[in-house]
Amino acid sequence: MLEDPTPQCSAKGCRAPAVWQLRWNNPKLHEPQRRKTWLACAEHRESLGDFLSARRFLREVEPYPAQIAPSPPGAPIS
Repeated sequence: MLEDPTPQCSAKGCRAPAVWQLRWNNPKLHEPQRRKTWLACAEHRESLGDFLSARRFLREVEPYPAQIAPSPPGAPIS
């Protein structure tokens, strides 16, 4: 069985195509410039963003696909 290569929403159980990328980091664990990325469909963009914002993890929200800036040299891969 082949998997669909289309990037999907990160919300639990959602298989909708991603149209947003929520860039975040946990300041207790990550360097300030490090970003992790969750993908979101239009329906889950707000709820995923609210979850990250409540924890003060959300840094940027950008349309997907957009160019994801590479991590600085030596930064761990997310």
